Amino acid sequence: MGEVKVSADGSVATITISRPEKLNAFNIEMLKALAVACDEVEANGSVRVAILIGEGKAFSAGGDIKAWGGMAANEFGHAWVRFGHRVFERLATLRMPVIAALNGHALGGGLELAAAADVRIAESQIRIGLPETSLGMVPGWSGTQRLTKRFGAQIVRRMVLGGEMFSAEEARGYGLVDAVVETGTVLAAARDYAARIVARGPAALEIAKLMIASANGEDNGSAVEALGSILVAKTGDLKEGVAAFAGKRAAEFKGEW
Repeated sequence: MGEVKVSADGSVATITISRPEKLNAFNIEMLKALAVACDEVEANGSVRVAILIGEGKAFSAGGDIKAWGGMAANEFGHAWVRFGHRVFERLATLRMPVIAALNGHALGGGLELAAAADVRIAESQIRIGLPETSLGMVPGWSGTQRLTKRFGAQIVRRMVLGGEMFSAEEARGYGLVDAVVETGTVLAAARDYAARIVARGPAALEIAKLMIASANGEDNGSAVEALGSILVAKTGDLKEGVAAFAGKRAAEFKGEW
C-alpha cells in the first residue's frame, strides 16, 4: 500500500508513513497499510530492528479530521478508534525494537504513533503534543493509556488538559523523546542507534522487550504467555507430547527441560 512503505537493508527495516501532502495524517486506508507493514516486517526473519519515519516535513499530524469528522458515534468508536488502537498495538508489540525517527511534528495520533516505538529520536525543530481536546474529543489511540504508562500521568495531563505543546528539547527533558539531533540528521541518527541494537543478541532483545512490557503493565498478560510458550517449546516434554499425539499413544512425560 503506497501510503506506508517498507524497505529493508540487512537487519534494519524502515517503515515510512508516506502521505506528505497531508502531513502524514492517517485515514482508514493508512491504518490498514500500517498493519500490513507490521506483518511484513515481523515475517522477515532477517530484520532485527525497525525504524519508523514520516515522509516530508512532518512525522505525523495524527488522524485526518476529514476521515473521521463525519462518522456516526458508533462508527467512530469502533471503525476508527478501536481499529486504530489495534493497529498501534500491533506496532508496539513487534518482536524487534522499534525506533521512531521524528523528522517533523508529532501531534495527536502522531505522538501516539511515536509512543508505540521503543526509542524516540527527534530533530531539534519539531513540536509534540496532544491537541485533541481543542476539537472537543479525546486521545483515542492510547494517548491516555500507553503514554501515561511510559511517560507518567502528569506530563500527559499537561498535554491533554492544558493543551501544552513541547519543543524537542523540552520533550527530551520530560522523557518523551530520548535524544535530539540537528534538523535533517534524524534518519542517520536512527540508523546509528539501530546498529547498536543489531550488535546485541536478537533472542535476548526480543525477550527483554517482552519482560519490560510486562513490568510496565502494557501487555495484558500476552508477554507472560509468550515467554512461557517460548520456554515450553524448548522442552523435552513438549517433544514427547507431540510425538505421542502423532503416534496415537499415551505420552510418557519425564519432566525434561
